[in-house]
Amino acid sequence: MAITVQNFIKLANFYNQMTMVMSAICVQKGGIAMENYVGRFCLADVLEYVYEYGRRLMDANKNAVPADVANVIKKFGEQYARVKDLVTPSQKPIYEMTLEEFERVMNI
Repeated sequence: MAITVQNFIKLANFYNQMTMVMSAICVQKGGIAMENYVGRFCLADVLEYVYEYGRRLMDANKNAVPADVANVIKKFGEQYARVKDLVTPSQKPIYEMTLEEFERVMNI
């Protein structure tokens, strides 16, 4: 996948939709707090990926990134800083792994 603004927007929309679904799940399960929901780890991994994609987009095409998209990337960076202790630990960040490395780590 080429690193483009359009792809970042798709990933950001996916993350936002996932956040809404997880919130609805928490309500459906009796109003448990998002901080207590086991899916928060998955959401943190997705946020890590989306933020890193945006960061790389900014590094590669700083002048081509619209200001509103740059603000979203900054906001995701701030959110990621708050939850980075929840991401899946590994020797290498998931966004740098090859498919084979990812499968090996996940025991697939």
